[in-house]
Amino acid sequence: QVQLVESGGGLVQPGGSLRLSCAASGSILSINVMAWYRQAPGSQRELVAGITSGGTTNFADSVKGRFTISRDDAKNTVYLQMNSLRPEDTAVYYCNAVGIRSGGSYFRSWGQGTQVTVSS
Repeated sequence: QVQLVESGGGLVQPGGSLRLSCAASGSILSINVMAWYRQAPGSQRELVAGITSGGTTNFADSVKGRFTISRDDAKNTVYLQMNSLRPEDTAVYYCNAVGIRSGGSYFRSWGQGTQVTVSS
């Protein structure tokens, strides 16, 4: 099993910042992609940001210039730094990882989700 453990969600005022963390553990040979998704009530789950093993990043248009994704390879951890938060950023944020287990098989794992609420 490959598990993802998320932390850092909470309540923040508009214009504020939060930093989400997601640590992967288990029998991991390599992680090819780590990403953050979010889902608001009544909405589709959408990709927020992703980062590849080579360091390539991509962001949803709605968060470009405000969010930053980074990783710590030694800790198999990905971070999402969220600045200038807006009420429309309110959602459950999910961590996702795709890679290869030590035994050679493919995995795709999801975190449990962490609530981010942006409100006055």
